[in-house]
Parts: sequence; structure tokens; C-alpha cells
Amino acid sequence: MRNLLLSVATVLMAGATIVAPAQSAQLPKGAAHNIVLVHGAFVDQTSWKPVADILTKKGYNVTLVENPLTSLEADVDATKQALAKQNGKTVLVGHSWGGVVITQAGDDPKVSALVYVSAFAPDVGQSLAILAKSGPATEGGAAIHPDEKGNLYIDPKVFPSAVAADLPPEIAESLANHQLPLNHTAFEAPVDKAAWHDKPTFYVVSTKDKVIAPEVQRMFANRMKAQTTEVAGSHASLVVHAREVAAVIEKAALVK
Repeated sequence: MRNLLLSVATVLMAGATIVAPAQSAQLPKGAAHNIVLVHGAFVDQTSWKPVADILTKKGYNVTLVENPLTSLEADVDATKQALAKQNGKTVLVGHSWGGVVITQAGDDPKVSALVYVSAFAPDVGQSLAILAKSGPATEGGAAIHPDEKGNLYIDPKVFPSAVAADLPPEIAESLANHQLPLNHTAFEAPVDKAAWHDKPTFYVVSTKDKVIAPEVQRMFANRMKAQTTEVAGSHASLVVHAREVAAVIEKAALVK
């Protein structure tokens, strides 16, 4: 596992846009062939690489969205551009802040199901700022601060324990020191659509999450009537529990 995570760290810090090509493996009959993965704040699209590799090897066409993190509108537009390139049924997946993005962008007719992974799930009129106040305070939430330009970061000293406690310390520290900022306007922007009202929805709860409290994640899942899976992971469960996360996405792909 340690060698795997060290290789993952190299990928996470690479910063390159990756679109994983579909393989020749046979997918279940009727399954959605396309998976679009939307990353959260403070990291880039390569945070999805472990999950994308698993799904690609099984024959799915996997696209990693590169969020600008400059505004909700910009991130939704990036996701919609990715969806426009899909041919047929598509599962749309979001981690953390990416849950806000897929909530707004997921009304696309190609989207057959939504998957939230340790993610915020707003209703119409709700912003990340509003959701951040729901439920108990967390170590990670308390460590988010703006710089002089209004861009938001997680305190690098707190990041390793709050975000990625189940990654080796050197990896967590590297991620902390290579954060991508989230513009404060994204934090404050409410969604005007909530695709989960009309789409089959799945949720992966990370029970050791110190950014979004597990109780809050369960609240989101219950409100959406999502099929829920729990993993004993941190906010970085999409890396450490990539197989479990990929399995939930595969279930979503089988939705008729």
C-alpha cells in the first residue's frame, strides 16, 4: 500500500490534464459507458487517478474534469464541456467541492446517475458557505482561511491531519504545500439547480473525515435518498479507498 500511495503522490503533484482512454474490456449490458469525475477544492483532477485507472481497466470511458476553481460558474462550465463530449449515458461523480459542481451541472440529459464522494450536496439556493455551517465544526473546516487576494486555502500545518490522515505523512505534507486555491466567490455562490432531485443518486460517506463531518455527509445522503456506502477513510478516501469508490460508481453505471 505504501508503494502505491507514493506513486499516487507523484501523480497528484504532476498537475497534468488526464483523460483516460477506454479499453476493450466488456462492460455489463446496458451499463453507462462514460464516467466523468469532478475534483474538489485545493487539489487538481489527478486526485481521481487511482479510481480512474480501475474503471478504465474495466472498459469505461473516463474523463477527469479540470476545474479552474475560480468560480462556481467556471467549474460548472468545465464540467458541462466534458459532458458535451460524451456519447451516451454518463455517470457524473464529484468529490468534496465537486459535489456542488455536479449538483448544478448534473441536469444534463446524458447524466444517468450522480455519485457524491465525501462531497457537499446543496439544495437550490444553498451555497458552500451555507453548507459549511451545517452540523458539527471540523478541524479542516476551521483551518480554511483566505489570503490577501481572497483565495481560500487550508492551513498547511493542519492539512495533513485534517484532510489526509490515512496517507503517509510525506505525501500529506506535499499535498498541503501544493494546494490549489478556491476563489471565495465559489464558496459564496448558491446553486440554482439541484440535479439530485431528478437523478438516481449514490453517496460514499467517509467515516473518518475531518473536513466534512460524517454526520453531515449522512444528512446529505438521506436528504437525497441516495444509495449510501460507508468507508473508514479520511477526506482523501477517493485515494485510499479507490476500489470501494470505483465499485459504487460501477453500481451507478448499471442504473437503467
